[in-house]
Amino acid sequence: MSADMTPQIRTLADVAPLAPELTVILGAFALLMLDLFLDDRRRIVTQTLAIGVLLAAAALVFTGTGAQGTEGPISVLNGMFVRDTAADVLKLTILLVSAAALAYGWTFLRERGLFKGEIPVLMLFAVAGMMLLVSAGNLTMVYLGLELLALSSYALVAIDRDSPLSSEAAMKYFVLGALASGMLLYGMSLVYGATRTLDLGGINAAAAAIDGPDRLLLLAGAVFLVVGIAFKFGAAPFHMWLPDTYQGAPTPITLFIGSAPKLAAFGMTYRLLESGVGPLGEYWHLLLAGLAALSLAIGNLLAIAQTNLKRMLAYSTVSHVGFLFLGLASGTAQGYASAMFYAISYAIMSAAAFGAIVLLSRRGFEADRIDDFKGLNARNPWMAGLVLCIMASLAGVPPFLGFWAKLAVLRAALQGDLLWLAIVAIVFAVIGAFYYLRVIKVMYFDEPAGEPLQVRPNRPLRTMFAVNALALLALGLAWSPVMAWCQKAFAA
Repeated sequence: MSADMTPQIRTLADVAPLAPELTVILGAFALLMLDLFLDDRRRIVTQTLAIGVLLAAAALVFTGTGAQGTEGPISVLNGMFVRDTAADVLKLTILLVSAAALAYGWTFLRERGLFKGEIPVLMLFAVAGMMLLVSAGNLTMVYLGLELLALSSYALVAIDRDSPLSSEAAMKYFVLGALASGMLLYGMSLVYGATRTLDLGGINAAAAAIDGPDRLLLLAGAVFLVVGIAFKFGAAPFHMWLPDTYQGAPTPITLFIGSAPKLAAFGMTYRLLESGVGPLGEYWHLLLAGLAALSLAIGNLLAIAQTNLKRMLAYSTVSHVGFLFLGLASGTAQGYASAMFYAISYAIMSAAAFGAIVLLSRRGFEADRIDDFKGLNARNPWMAGLVLCIMASLAGVPPFLGFWAKLAVLRAALQGDLLWLAIVAIVFAVIGAFYYLRVIKVMYFDEPAGEPLQVRPNRPLRTMFAVNALALLALGLAWSPVMAWCQKAFAA
């Protein structure tokens, strides 16, 4: 690398925008060292400090320059790292959801002998990767953030080494994840070959003027980028890793990888496609629209056939990715804001859904089958009411948060002249409501079967779950401020 391409750091002001990322990374290394001096009885120290690191980074994001959008985008490291309102909105949500995932996981993993010091460290490194991904201004930074997230996630899924199901899930996740990373890297290499630059702004400028054979090369690169993005999201037909990974991983790990990384994937999509190959939008908008329709169909139809709740939520994730792609496919600022709002809403809903499984499970009983929820209302009406809030929001029932998220992306699709896609989404939204309502029916109208479901006596965990579930109703009644924040991120 030539001297003029080497990122220069002259003063502390040059690294100030990276303060949240540095906090998370330094915190991860500090916890890695501290864990050497802790035995299993004192792992709660590592757990608590990891949550503290995430909350401290969230405070830095919220209070730092650019968090309120007052000074516009900030670019450092020769444009490799960009901090703007879009990045701050995504980072803040990623940090809060990841802190919740750590809190949900402590009791579950400890009673199964799975809570190791590596778990919070790996989660912190994964969060650092997500934060770099949403602030990437260069293809190199995109790939660095992506691999930091992916490698940490593979290790987290495989944390239960004695479980054949977990080991199989980790292997599938690793092999298919590596394939996706390879396709994404190949697409990046084609884009670089066509534009002769790694900078996303430079790629955008070159793509607007490029012609001849280089344009064909750039189009091929954009196709591979879309394929890689679809793999990372779990969009159909690239969703093969999703159900096995969700079912095989310990539930708190599933909660983590099923929520926060979706926000990072949205950030990566926006950086690569809009900030990078934006001038080719007429082509990749069509690809995303096709993937959206396929994801809506496959995700909803396969979810209906599931009896395992984690697999049902995995296939429902595919359908939710389809809805998210509605906003991205529109190619408008309102569409991107709607897609971000949907990603944030889904992260909160997904955390609550898997949190319900964590709260009702115990050693020797995972509470991950739909039949396990039979008669829950007769045994614990409060818990049944919270699960009802979650399922209603996922189904898009008003006035819950999920309804406004679906409405926002449908409106964006109509504004983007994608009437046919909006109709497909509405049809499959109605079909998809069936399997969510089935869980509600089982809780309220079926007789209790088997051993009584017992909610964990852990009061802080129960309180956090209640806040998580009721937030879906509260944010549904007051969704405008969140949507306005997302719109500000993409305002011209």
